[in-house]
Amino acid sequence: MALLSAPLSRRRLLQLGLGAGLLAACRPAEGPQLLLAEGELPAAWLKQLPDPWRSQQLADPAAVQQQLQVVVQQGVQHTAQPRVQPGAQPGLVALSDGWASGLGSGLASGLGPKVLQPFGAPRLWARLAPFSAEVARLFGSVGAGELAFPWAYSPWVIALRSRSDLLARRQEGWALLLDPSLRGRLVLPSSPRISLEIVKGDFAQLERLRAQALAYDERDGLNLLLSGKADAAVLPLQRLIPLLRRDQRLAVIWPESGAPLSWQLLLRPAASPPQQPPLEWLGAVLEPPLLEQLLARGWVPPLPQAQLAPMARRFPAAMAALLLPGDALLQRCWSLPPLSLAQQLAQQNLWDAAAPRS
Repeated sequence: MALLSAPLSRRRLLQLGLGAGLLAACRPAEGPQLLLAEGELPAAWLKQLPDPWRSQQLADPAAVQQQLQVVVQQGVQHTAQPRVQPGAQPGLVALSDGWASGLGSGLASGLGPKVLQPFGAPRLWARLAPFSAEVARLFGSVGAGELAFPWAYSPWVIALRSRSDLLARRQEGWALLLDPSLRGRLVLPSSPRISLEIVKGDFAQLERLRAQALAYDERDGLNLLLSGKADAAVLPLQRLIPLLRRDQRLAVIWPESGAPLSWQLLLRPAASPPQQPPLEWLGAVLEPPLLEQLLARGWVPPLPQAQLAPMARRFPAAMAALLLPGDALLQRCWSLPPLSLAQQLAQQNLWDAAAPRS
């Protein structure tokens, strides 16, 4: 008792505090984990993630893909000494379909029933519009279970800065990118596949398109556009919606011929801890009040157009037309399945052959 009642010195208290901190750091955090890249999920939605779930944010999508690849390898190999400790195995992974929009898609080709587990919530997926179904199956056969929750989509569109002359010719669609005035003033996506998709693999048009490019970089492409170094850029619509209200120089063309779609997905690795996904939280993204907040930030869930209409019409007309494009235009858009190795090589050869000659 004498030892317990003796006063502790300030140094001893600090030592005990440091020791407790180290012990806490060594203990695995409780609860299943949502793995994501910074900015890949809307903050308003992420804040609603229920206990005992917690989030781990990595620097960029590449870091998330790298960690998911480790988890995928665990699920396939069932190694005795896993490279990711059990406490760090994610129960959910947020990932854009950038894994499918590059020429390389090694991770995508490895995703499937062997390394992912279905969500087992058909009523939730039944709320989504039909054009999301193949993405939810990760392009598996019709009737296969849903291996991904495609909570938002975004078309690749043409963004213009102070080019009312080109905007007036919007009916020309993707052909506008070949206008002589855009030579050296156009930013194309870093993924060659997007450029190949918008010219439908036409070699002559691809040559002309590549001759127009100032840069291939959608991440900094918006900065090049806003600074006036570029007049046009091919960008995901999601990044443009928040800017349209406050920058009158910007305009967006969603070509009537259709556009490739990018997707935001949630995946459930098979090697993850045995924890049911937070279905209530997943469903919250599809209804008010969260849905309206997401639309204002450009995140559009693939809900039936009639369901989105009441909220989309609260925005300015030009923005509402982008958030609510209509079923006819959406039917002319397409998603990007993973490529086989032979397809990757063929596209790479086409891309390289179309490079501008010095």
